[in-house]
Amino acid sequence: MKKRVILISKKSKELNQIDAVLSKNKYRSHLIEGIENLDTALTDIFCNCVILDLDSIIIDNRTIRELTIQYPHIYFLCISKDRFHPELKDAICYHIFACLTKPLDYDELLYWLKCIDTEANSSSYNKKEKDEQS
Repeated sequence: MKKRVILISKKSKELNQIDAVLSKNKYRSHLIEGIENLDTALTDIFCNCVILDLDSIIIDNRTIRELTIQYPHIYFLCISKDRFHPELKDAICYHIFACLTKPLDYDELLYWLKCIDTEANSSSYNKKEKDEQS
């Protein structure tokens, strides 16, 4: 079974390349063009990772914070050609799992996705263990 990742971007050509790499590595990506479509996508798709393309969508600290509160089981990654986003420093510091620069190093992307899978499995295991002890 392929694991699912949601990509939020308006640059479909760039994301087609990401999709090709992900599909070769046990992941299935779903492209949506804006944050406003995330709620709908998450009702139809179970995933534990959302990738935000900071170069093509408009987002602020507050929105990212609210998303992480609304979806605590989802890990958010960012991709961008810029190394620094001072306007998002709080969100990147406290709410984003990892930031990757473009052009993407696909091995790095796959590494972070594996880290997310490991952490998500560990978290669900710990929760299950705590429930059994109660």
